[in-house]
Amino acid sequence: MTSLNPTEDSGRCVYSFNPGWRFIFGDPDGAEQAGFDDSGWMPVNLPHGLELLPADASGSVNYQGPAWYRKRFSAPAVREGGRSILCFESIMGRSEIYLNGRLVKQHRGGFTPIVVDITDGLNPEGENVIAVCADNSDDPSYPPGKEQCLMDFCYFGGIYRNVWLYTHGAVHITDPHLVDRVAGGGIVAICTSLSNEKAVLSAQVHLKNHGGNKVDGTVNLRLLDSAGTIVARFSQPADFEDEVCCEMDVLNPHMWSPSDPYLYRLQVRVLDREGRVCDGQELSVGLRTIDFNKQQGFVLNGEPYGEKLVGVNRHQDFAYVGNALPDSVHVRDVIKLKDAGANVIRSAHYPQSPAFMDACDRLGLFVIVATPGWQFFNPDPAFREAVYWDVRQMIRRDRNHPSLLAWEPALNETVCPEEFNRQVWEIVHEEMPQRRCYSTCDHHVHPLYCDLIYRHPPTAWRDDFSGAADAAADAAEERCYFTREWGDNVDDWNAHNSPSRVHRSWGELPQLVQALHYAEPSYPYTCLKTIHQAPVEYVGATLWCGFDHQRGYHPDPFYGGLMDAFRQKKYSWYLFRSQRSLLDGPVLFVAHELTPFSGRDIVVFCNCEEVSLSFCGRETVRKKCQPWCDGAPNAPMVFENEFDFMELKKLQRAGRTSEAVLEVKGWVDGRCVISKVRKPALEKEAIVLTVDDCGVPLTADGSDFVTVIASVVDVTGTVKRLNKDVIRFEVEGAGHLVGDGNIGANPRAVEWGTVPVLIRSTGSAGKITVRARPLQAGIRSLRPAEITLESVPPKCPAVGKDAGMEYRHAPVRDYGPARRLVQARLRGVAEQQADFE
Repeated sequence: MTSLNPTEDSGRCVYSFNPGWRFIFGDPDGAEQAGFDDSGWMPVNLPHGLELLPADASGSVNYQGPAWYRKRFSAPAVREGGRSILCFESIMGRSEIYLNGRLVKQHRGGFTPIVVDITDGLNPEGENVIAVCADNSDDPSYPPGKEQCLMDFCYFGGIYRNVWLYTHGAVHITDPHLVDRVAGGGIVAICTSLSNEKAVLSAQVHLKNHGGNKVDGTVNLRLLDSAGTIVARFSQPADFEDEVCCEMDVLNPHMWSPSDPYLYRLQVRVLDREGRVCDGQELSVGLRTIDFNKQQGFVLNGEPYGEKLVGVNRHQDFAYVGNALPDSVHVRDVIKLKDAGANVIRSAHYPQSPAFMDACDRLGLFVIVATPGWQFFNPDPAFREAVYWDVRQMIRRDRNHPSLLAWEPALNETVCPEEFNRQVWEIVHEEMPQRRCYSTCDHHVHPLYCDLIYRHPPTAWRDDFSGAADAAADAAEERCYFTREWGDNVDDWNAHNSPSRVHRSWGELPQLVQALHYAEPSYPYTCLKTIHQAPVEYVGATLWCGFDHQRGYHPDPFYGGLMDAFRQKKYSWYLFRSQRSLLDGPVLFVAHELTPFSGRDIVVFCNCEEVSLSFCGRETVRKKCQPWCDGAPNAPMVFENEFDFMELKKLQRAGRTSEAVLEVKGWVDGRCVISKVRKPALEKEAIVLTVDDCGVPLTADGSDFVTVIASVVDVTGTVKRLNKDVIRFEVEGAGHLVGDGNIGANPRAVEWGTVPVLIRSTGSAGKITVRARPLQAGIRSLRPAEITLESVPPKCPAVGKDAGMEYRHAPVRDYGPARRLVQARLRGVAEQQADFE
């Protein structure tokens, strides 16, 4: 959101509006009034998700209904004739925003920005009050529209993304979410031509003058490389009620790609006749072009990409907090998915947060941006218009991102009228006329109105690919295709038993079954093998799903993620990581724990040329890695009958514990480039704490949080996977625990050797000490642990102060009658799931 990135000399000021709110469930009379007494409400900071929930919180256990937020603040100073703009990144559901008792904005939806000019209602000298009603009740009048109890994700409520207050002068660059200009508003910067010698960056800047007099001046654009050197510039006189368009030549451009996500900085300044800066914004620019054609598949920067786009879908919810993730957690998600080898994300089933998109630009992940929707269409014109508005808003927000691969304007897994699908497709191209852009939809739902078709690769499990008629249709099709969801394999759409759905706590064998199902199952199914073996016009696929997540219509969470709801890795994460190129470094993972219950076969995920294995001093076994096909990543390696628990027992009984190990090595060009040693876990000894921050520090803003992992280990540091201790946590200093025993957060039982806990910052930067000990201590119990981390001051100034984060239980509701009605209607959901599988 470029409005939030001013140049240093612009006079535009941006403030975090997250701290210092009051919150209550329900709809108290008069809550919108400035003088309303909210002293008994809960103090909260944003992002805020109404409530804390257990780690497993599916089946519509979350609160749905109205809730109110209030914030008292003093208005920051503004230049003469300037404006104050309030920007909500998202509010879930139907919302009303009041300033000093006056309604200033109503909004329907839960995933796109809400931007309000509050200048005229502000009291510049005294106190101001913002009051927000956020109602996440089911509502069929706007998308997604489906009742949560019939839906595969949850309407976790609240002001669950950031809120910003920014100010600018009378003459300014507009906000595209305020001016509502088709294919315009704000800044648009698109790379329209690209070669090794030259790139052409097309830019347009929309200006507005809120002053009383007509003014003109100059618009200056400068493109800077990562070292701060100006590589292109443009200057043009402008009427400040105008749109300035230009093209900038960039010689010897450094192209953006997933393997080299190089970003330039485009600075736009508006100057008056005297050369004084009236306004200025800065945005990151990646110089890249994309194309899809049947002969070459996916073409990046004028060259065939040379590999499949393989990644995951991403739901944004996190254990305990629902959708209310601070920016740091979105960034860590991108880091973990990139480290897993993903190069594309589908934003299921709504636009992701701005912080997530920015991180994809920086780290090199393509994104398919989806409009909110899931198996629901309402023929009412108001619903259609709400979808059209969502499509326009997500494009205006994300159009400048180099990570953007395609738009998904069609409602997910929904049969809609042909005219509707044509309209959303036309909106995409109307909003993005500056370059070749792509929209997607399912092949059996009006596929004429899309540019990239969703379907599975040619495997035998789907009827879609059987018969001469389908083969002829495939041959005649000139567009490329992509699988939006693959990997899930339920027995039926009610029980939801599947080899892909594995809670991490279930341990070694279930995790191994999940990973091998994703890799190359013994039955016909879309998997890594079939994806890589598909023809060139099949460009890639996204797994369902990257993370475990909560669901509304089923009592079980979705457990098919590469990581759990705390972002702890499963075996399948390491499988995906082994698909990375050797150019990114060697990868070796041994999917075996050497327990009494481990299988005799030892499975290894590796991207090297050869793997050698030696167990308990036996003669080394060496095997060549087998790629899925020429130029593709490697399949998992299975060393059959190599593990024998009795051999471990024999060595340990003889006191030769140091020999009771599994040693695995990866080889390239006859040289060992990576090695791993697995040891059987001995007697549990201690707790070890680690901060799972991915190098992203904890910000002292009162809402940021980080996961700390407590591992139970033996004397050698080997994690004791088979363990059921209960761990209690304590925090001292500039942070506090998220959750308590009411949601199973603290104390918490060990699951597969580890226990996660969330640590939230306060509004003061400083040291935070986390302690972990067994719930029941004794002479021979686990040794406690302690770790200290440090929060850092926020980079952005704030309006308001940290008020703390208090959580109370949501009102109790009677679900008896609703449960019986829903059960009867779930048959329709099951049928629709099967139709779009």
